[in-house]
Amino acid sequence: MVGIVVVSHSSKIAQGVKELAEQMASTVPIATAGGTNDQRIGTDVEKITEAINEVYSEDGVIILFDLGSAFMNAEMAIEFLDEEKKAKVKIVDVPLVEGAVAAVVESSISKNIDEMLEILKPMAIGKISN
Repeated sequence: MVGIVVVSHSSKIAQGVKELAEQMASTVPIATAGGTNDQRIGTDVEKITEAINEVYSEDGVIILFDLGSAFMNAEMAIEFLDEEKKAKVKIVDVPLVEGAVAAVVESSISKNIDEMLEILKPMAIGKISN
């Protein structure tokens, strides 16, 4: 089952998104990385890395994020992973709440990570510049 990581500048937002998503599919592994290690607003590479490792499996991990610097820190967290893990961790450009709900539902019905990325693609809102 594909794991989900919710990255937000606010620990309360990350926890709230997780709580809502778990109502849709309680069996899907979801981890949060909200706020900084010293309880401030922001994101933290170490927290994101820990969240990835918490839900990681051979099926992979999808990372959802709220704002631009959360994306940059998620990219840095992926860089700290070993090569095998890096290939199985993907950041998606979707609205945080809607994307999390869609992702957990798709994971819960055994969609693989590539299928999930295709399903989530139409939800893209342009947070990631190519």
